[in-house]
Amino acid sequence: MNSVAKTGKTAPKEDRHFVTALARGLEVLACFRSGDKALGNQEIAQRCKLPKSTVSRLTSTLTKLDYLIQVEESGKYRLGTATLSLGSAMLARLDVRQIARPLMQELADSTRSMVSLGTRDRLSMIYVENCRSSAALTLSLDVGSRIPVASSAIGRAYLAAIPDRERLDFMERVQELDEVAWPDIRDGIERAVEDYRTLGVTCSFGDWQKDVNGIARAFQPGNGLPPMAINCGGPSFNLSKDYLLNEVRPRLIETVSKLEASLLR
Repeated sequence: MNSVAKTGKTAPKEDRHFVTALARGLEVLACFRSGDKALGNQEIAQRCKLPKSTVSRLTSTLTKLDYLIQVEESGKYRLGTATLSLGSAMLARLDVRQIARPLMQELADSTRSMVSLGTRDRLSMIYVENCRSSAALTLSLDVGSRIPVASSAIGRAYLAAIPDRERLDFMERVQELDEVAWPDIRDGIERAVEDYRTLGVTCSFGDWQKDVNGIARAFQPGNGLPPMAINCGGPSFNLSKDYLLNEVRPRLIETVSKLEASLLR
């Protein structure tokens, strides 16, 4: 299986409009994660499942175009200013962030938690907005952070909101990547879909990280955008399962309802 398929962006071989070189270049940029200081060609090759020689040509080209910057001391690469301009332009045009932020901040303050807005990118959820309570310890995640779709509350909310066929396609890709962990991953997703039907939220109580609890609810932002989700979570010693389900859950559902009403205006 090629690297593009492994990350969830399939391209049929008969599609003559698909430019493989461009796709590989974009995969190189996408392999950089929040917290990465710099990556070498070998690390990039491993993440993208590409030959190192191919990666070397791609990183050289991307550096000349300012999408990557080569660190002189180590020879490794970090994202360049051209990628920053792309991300900034996208975030600036994402009106839902401006509408959601005051509602999210109110929820964060009233629940002493971190409230995040995110959408899916391949097998990860990427945060596009974060609000923290000043009254309690919260997670050290920020805009641009990525967390796994399958084990996080926010990712599970996304999966619960999309059509069954899309969810099954996603699950098939996850299974191909990790057959050993698949039974637990499958059970977690199926449980999340049922929770969403009965509770109105999805849950992750130590599934993503053993000391982190969270609940989430999805919504349709409109304007051709894919589903998004709002997560409310934090350290488990701060936010117990009972507190999240009994106290926070109705407030989260109300917050998302207010956001959906605002987006319709």
